[in-house]
Amino acid sequence: MIIIEFKAYGKSLQYQSIDEAIRTVKFIRNSCIRLWMDNKGTGKYDLSKYCKILAKEFPFANELNSTARQAAAERAWSSISRFFENCKKKVPGKKGFPRFQKHCRSVEYKQSGWKLSPDKKSITFSDKKGIGKLKLKGTWELWRFDKKQIKRVRIVKRADGYYVQFCISVDVNEQLDPVDATVGLDVGLKEFYTDSRGNTEPNPRFYRTGEKRLKFYQRRVSRKKKGSSNRKKAVNRLGRQHLKISRQREEHAKRLARCVIRSNDLVAYEDLRVKNLVKNHCLAKSINDAGWYQFRKWLEHFGNKFGRATVAVNPAYTSQNCSECGEVVRKSLSTRTHVCKCGCKLDRDHNAAVNILKRALGTVGHTGTWIIDPNTSGDLASTVLGSGQVQQVGSLSEESPRMRDRGVSNPVNCCPSGDISKTRISIPVSNQELILSSVKSNLVTVELGQGFRV
Repeated sequence: MIIIEFKAYGKSLQYQSIDEAIRTVKFIRNSCIRLWMDNKGTGKYDLSKYCKILAKEFPFANELNSTARQAAAERAWSSISRFFENCKKKVPGKKGFPRFQKHCRSVEYKQSGWKLSPDKKSITFSDKKGIGKLKLKGTWELWRFDKKQIKRVRIVKRADGYYVQFCISVDVNEQLDPVDATVGLDVGLKEFYTDSRGNTEPNPRFYRTGEKRLKFYQRRVSRKKKGSSNRKKAVNRLGRQHLKISRQREEHAKRLARCVIRSNDLVAYEDLRVKNLVKNHCLAKSINDAGWYQFRKWLEHFGNKFGRATVAVNPAYTSQNCSECGEVVRKSLSTRTHVCKCGCKLDRDHNAAVNILKRALGTVGHTGTWIIDPNTSGDLASTVLGSGQVQQVGSLSEESPRMRDRGVSNPVNCCPSGDISKTRISIPVSNQELILSSVKSNLVTVELGQGFRV
């Protein structure tokens, strides 16, 4: 599913009709929330049926398209279901009890109530709200997609005008050639991110840069009389400045994420909980300005699109552990250089990025392959990566010293009891053909490790 957005142009009366449709959506959603509060056991389909009752009771609700009323009820149910899920998961703190909506900025239609022009440069809304025909302006070309692929159409009101969004069901996967590269990313406030190769990306700090202009518009709003048209204009100008900063941050995260994904086969990053990090009031503004969540969101999106692996790892002690010897080196946030007694001296973020990549690589692969039931002989045996040999189980009675020292020459002789199904055999590459020719395929458990194969 992709969303294509166009700027919508119309007359002032059409904009008023859009505002009326948005207010109707807010009324239906809040009415569904009230129905759920007053009647225990109300479900999703009960809210959908209630939309029809509202349309009969209120003429302005009947003017809105029936699919738009259903979409408003679905919004109410999404907030209710989210609250139930948080209660089941026992999320600490507030569970997000559904609240009445004060401000609503969009109205959503399904596959009826609208019609595209043949050239797909305008759209006409056919319900009784009187929105009519709106011109569309954008860079995406809708003619590439069939009308059946358009599942939702949404009108969104923003500070700089009205927009029409098309939700299109289409496969966006694109296969790229492997580039034989992996990278770990450590996001920060000094630099936007530092990768495991030592490269850094500067932090643009869009909010800090535009903060002076924001304060100017905020002062203009505070000087206006409440309820006046001049105050509405000042609020709109302030909103457009905030919208500009948010768009800059979003485009910056999107551009970087796309470049990182296309340049690497595997991208590792920290599984940060930004909601908890912003509880630090000294750093909350800088953390929100960095836009780490947007960056991660686009990393996962482009990773899914281009078929790249993206791994979120636990960020605990990635800055404290040494990337070479693994020793814990305690340091405060003000200490920006990692110095270990083993001789490793790196930038703090560079050291963390290397640890993040190592953790990601440790979770992607596997350390053993079992051909038959692994519990045939009791405890599991594990393969130690990088050792060049296989670590056997603790029971020495099941292992022949001759087999361990000289390689497997005759699997039957290694088992005094003659029951080969209870013997574990490690197969070197050099003896691979001999073993497979001497032993039937379903009788042994084969362990694979570095330097071993079947």
